[in-house]
Amino acid sequence: MSPDIRRLSDRKRRGEELSAEEIAWLVEAYTAGEIDDAPMAAWLMAVCCAGMTDAETQALTDAMARSGEMLNLACIDAPTVDKHSTGGVGDKITLVAAPIVAACGGCVVKMSGRGLGHTGGTIDKLEAIPGLRTDLTPEELLAQAREVGVAVASQSKALAPADGKMYALRDATGTVDSRALIASSIMSKKLAGGAQAIVLEVTVGSGAFMETVDEGRALAELMVRIGRRAGRCVAALLTDMSRPLGRAVGNAIEVEEAAAVLAGGGPADVREVALAIVSWMLATAGLASGIDEAHEAADEALRSGAAAEKLAALVEAQGGDASALDRALLGHTPAAVGAWGIDREGIVTRMDALGVGRAALATGAGRRCKGGAVDPAAGLRIISVEGERTRAGEPVVEVMASSGEHLQDALVELGAAIIVSERAAEQRPLIIDVLAPEERV
Repeated sequence: MSPDIRRLSDRKRRGEELSAEEIAWLVEAYTAGEIDDAPMAAWLMAVCCAGMTDAETQALTDAMARSGEMLNLACIDAPTVDKHSTGGVGDKITLVAAPIVAACGGCVVKMSGRGLGHTGGTIDKLEAIPGLRTDLTPEELLAQAREVGVAVASQSKALAPADGKMYALRDATGTVDSRALIASSIMSKKLAGGAQAIVLEVTVGSGAFMETVDEGRALAELMVRIGRRAGRCVAALLTDMSRPLGRAVGNAIEVEEAAAVLAGGGPADVREVALAIVSWMLATAGLASGIDEAHEAADEALRSGAAAEKLAALVEAQGGDASALDRALLGHTPAAVGAWGIDREGIVTRMDALGVGRAALATGAGRRCKGGAVDPAAGLRIISVEGERTRAGEPVVEVMASSGEHLQDALVELGAAIIVSERAAEQRPLIIDVLAPEERV
C-alpha cells in the first residue's frame, strides 16, 4: 500500500513510529507540491502532540537536508564551521560571531531563517541593510566564502528546500513548539550547509522555544546526536533567554548594535555570549588548541578591527551599503515613535523576554502570518535593562513602530512584560551549560 498523508497523520497521532521510507516520501511529496499545506499542517500538529523517536527525527532531518543540493565545501582552504541558535529576543549573535570567526582564519557559510513567532530572524536583520541580498545561489555562496571567509544566505530552492517550505508553514499554523521539528529544521540546514564543525546555541527561558534548562538540554543533546551520526564535530551551549539579549530588539536596530559590538562597544551581555560561542567555533574547527586560546584570538580580532572589517566585507559582497552600518537604524526612519516607562522610578526588577518579544512583534518588526512583511525600522531600544535603575526623565524603552496603532499595541505589551520596583533583579548566568565535542549524549 502506498503512503497516504492522512493515514500517516492518524498513525502519528496514535503514537506509532513511522519508517524512514514513509518520512522520506512525505518530505519529497510536500516539497514537490503533491501534498497541500492543510494536510501537512495536520501531520505537523500530530508530531507536536505525539512527538517523534530519535530514528524518526534523524530520518526527517536527512530527508530535508537531501531535498535539494548538499554544499561541498572541499574547495575552501580554511577550516569550515557553522553555528545556529534556536533564537530569542534580541539575538543578533550570528552578526557578531561569524565576522569574528572569519577574522580568525575560519570560514562560515551559513543558511539562516526569517523571523519565527516572537523571535527575530538573521535574514530579516541583514535585509534591513540597504541593497543587501540574501538570495545567494550555491555558486555565489562558495565564491564569497573563498573570498571573504563569511557568507550568510536565506534558504533557497537549492538548499534544504523542504525545510524552507515547512518552516514557513510551522510559523503560520502554530506548530513551532516541537523538539523534533526544531531539531530537524536546524540540523537539516547544518548538514546541507556542508561545514564539518558545528556549534549550536540552545536558548532557554520565557523568550525561547525551550523554557526550562531540562528541555533545552534535551534539545541540545538531540541535535548533537543528529550531527555526530552524520559525521560532523558538534558542540552545544545552553544560554539564558529569560530576558532580552542586549538593548536592541528589531531588525535594523539589532544590526546597529551588532556593528557596535564589533567596533569594541555595545552591550556586555552580547559580547559575552558572542565570545563564548566564537571560542567554541574556533576550538571545534581546530583553529585553536583550547577555549582560552580561542577566546584570546577572538578578543584580538575585536581589538584590531579585523572583525568589523569582515562584517563590512560581507555586506559589500552581498550588494549592501556598508556605510549604513555607521547610521542610526541603518538610515531607516520609523513611522511612529514613543516611549514606555518615563514615569517609572526604581530598579527594572523583571524584563520578560517573551513579553518584550511580543512588543517587538506588535511594532511591526515581526511577522504575523506566512509570507508577511516586516518593517526594518520598527523595534525597541532598551534604555534601562533588567537589574539597572531607571534614569530620571528618560524612558525605560524607546519604541519605533510602523503606525500609531502598532505603537499603542507595543506599549500595552511592554506594560505586561516589565516590572519596576525597589527589589533587586534575579541574578542568572548567561552561559548555563556546554556540551563539549567529546561528551557522549
